[in-house]
Amino acid sequence: MSVKILLKRQVSEDKAVALKKLIDQLRAATAGQPGYLSGETLKRVEGPGECLVISKWKSRADWQRWFGHPQRASIQEKIDALLGSPTVYEIYEYD
Repeated sequence: MSVKILLKRQVSEDKAVALKKLIDQLRAATAGQPGYLSGETLKRVEGPGECLVISKWKSRADWQRWFGHPQRASIQEKIDALLGSPTVYEIYEYD
């Protein structure tokens, strides 16, 4: 069953450019992963600094494989260090 992963982050204005570069690196690495279907990055209109990445996968198992991948973890560590707080992950399945 396909899943969407919502990745929520809070970023200060002075770190937004650096975050975008890291998200772009992560997306480039994600693109070749088995089961990856699509992704998009959104900035909340009425919530300055709120960033939402939506990632679509063929299955939860595909996502979990990528979640445990050392390359993803390395980039994610840089993101969390930059922001000073962990990324929040939410997994949604299609009905």
